[in-house]
Amino acid sequence: MTKKHVAIVGAGPGVSAGVARKFGANGFSVILLARNPESIQLRVEELKGAGIDAHGLVADVTDKQSVESAFERVRADYGVLDVLVYNAGANTISNPTALDAADLVRDFTINVVGALQCAQLVAPEMVARGSGSIIFTGGLLGVNPVASRASASISKAGLRNLAFTLSDELTEHGLKVGTVTIGGAVQPGTFFDPDLISEAYWDLHTGKTTGEVLYVQP
Repeated sequence: MTKKHVAIVGAGPGVSAGVARKFGANGFSVILLARNPESIQLRVEELKGAGIDAHGLVADVTDKQSVESAFERVRADYGVLDVLVYNAGANTISNPTALDAADLVRDFTINVVGALQCAQLVAPEMVARGSGSIIFTGGLLGVNPVASRASASISKAGLRNLAFTLSDELTEHGLKVGTVTIGGAVQPGTFFDPDLISEAYWDLHTGKTTGEVLYVQP
């Protein structure tokens, strides 16, 4: 059987680690992409210690060339991805009247523009094959905005709409596009444990759920 591959952009110790463990436990080869090479190596070693086939690449989602180069490596080394998970995020804490425009642009670049670029880099080959999953990590601020988190509220709403519009475009070509809208602080041992949240990503990939998963505490 051909090995399946998931690439996780914005790899860290939280949600992305749970997603990596979930997909890895189901036979996927995991490719982690993030800015910090030391952090990537730590995550890769943790996954390998759990018996998961894991690899790491450096990519800065604020640098278009960096992302393009990383995905060229992914394509050359692993072929067409089966799943892309975009987990990179930024959140400047500020009310809108005090929010610096440069901070908003930076956060929007990380939260939305980077997500669009990554999707554009993998979608054509997924469409040509007729299958693939693109899943975004969203936040409840995109649905219920908060003044002190104006930047994240704006950009997470943009990411949510990116997910919906990509789904409108790509579903007819056999792709699954979805977003997990997380409504709380991610913390092990709670309702928002990364390993519990990862089930929502798996359900979107397998088609058990579609579109948006509102991951909120009952």
